[in-house]
Amino acid sequence: MQMKTDFDIVTIDKTAQMLLKNVTTKTVLFYGDMGVGKTTLIKAIVKALGGNDKVTSPTFSLVNEYEVTNDKVYHFDLYRIEDEVEVFDIGIEDYLYSGHWVFIEWPDIIAKNLPITTDISYIKLNKDGSRTLEMSVSNIDLIKK
Repeated sequence: MQMKTDFDIVTIDKTAQMLLKNVTTKTVLFYGDMGVGKTTLIKAIVKALGGNDKVTSPTFSLVNEYEVTNDKVYHFDLYRIEDEVEVFDIGIEDYLYSGHWVFIEWPDIIAKNLPITTDISYIKLNKDGSRTLEMSVSNIDLIKK
């Protein structure tokens, strides 16, 4: 499954709903340059899932938890992680296999320890200020190499 769409701040809520309709797992990896809008898109996704919490980047806390309708979202930002041991010290495997939503920004450092199948999203900034979201479902073994 592949999905590609352009969006901006006006259409971000529709993009979040489209992403949720197309995912096949509850673990979504977010790739994109610094400042491209990964956290902003995750904020829209949490809203689409029925959440009312203030969504912020968990850069320093590593993980934020949000309540959504009949579920939870665990939002990770692994940008500042230098060693995967840091992530395992907080028990990431418990989050990954909790059955709840798991959104991970900058997931490369733990790629070899992620669930076998996951949804992968790439966000890029376009010259006109809009963003392009590309999603695919992938066997994580392809990323591990």
